[in-house]
Amino acid sequence: MADTGIDKARVRRSFSRAADGYEEVAVLQREAGSRLLERLDLVKLDPRRVLDLGCGTGLQTQALLRRYPRAQVVALDLALPMVRRARRKRRWRRRPLCVCGDMERLPLRDRSVDLVVSNLAFQWSADPEGLFRECLRVLRPGGLLMFTTFGPDTLKELRQAWSEVDEFEHVSPFIDMHDLGDLLVGAGFAAPVMDVDRLVLTYGEVDDLMRDLKRLGARNATAGRPRGLTGKARMAAMRASYERFRWNGLLPATHEVVYGHAWAPEPVEVTLESR
Repeated sequence: MADTGIDKARVRRSFSRAADGYEEVAVLQREAGSRLLERLDLVKLDPRRVLDLGCGTGLQTQALLRRYPRAQVVALDLALPMVRRARRKRRWRRRPLCVCGDMERLPLRDRSVDLVVSNLAFQWSADPEGLFRECLRVLRPGGLLMFTTFGPDTLKELRQAWSEVDEFEHVSPFIDMHDLGDLLVGAGFAAPVMDVDRLVLTYGEVDDLMRDLKRLGARNATAGRPRGLTGKARMAAMRASYERFRWNGLLPATHEVVYGHAWAPEPVEVTLESR
């Protein structure tokens, strides 16, 4: 599980191309981000520095600036056009520190962040356990990691439809919630908590779904993806296969959204008793 097969160069290219139109179709991202921030109401935290990891165009960054008016908010993304979009959203007198960088190699000092928040970005990690270790490295003791990512039931209808057409991997793989919890523990985090929502978007045609995925930059970024153009016959076969899921005149697209949080452990004090 150390290597998901994600091609980060492909991820960067896809999201760079999608930056201009991303927010027009980011319905799911807004909803998942809103639910993620609601979970922050349940924790007592007054952070001095907050990291929005995989910030995209800065939708989450603006919410974090409003929530933590005294904190410095750092917005980081792999795709430079996304970072530029996030920078343009700066609030009067308050600006996030916008950084283009790799979430698996954070350009931040050890123990320099109190809160790491990430909304629907971790599924693009090539090395999830390494990513969690990097988050732990930059968190101060007692700091919090809170994130959303996609679970394996995401786009299950599209995955099933393609599986009946050819042997290629047309949908990126997503890690199970329980395995993510194990990875958090393995990376050194304390008290991980995981839960899941299933959100269903509906479309008139499967081509509408494919178009939205492209505009989001959410293309298949794995080594097992098909090379070159998909032929008309295979596309027609996939459309026909997807039709079996039509309900009340619409085609569903299931998204399994995994929510997780965990703490950077506090140092353990050891008292030696003299005899």
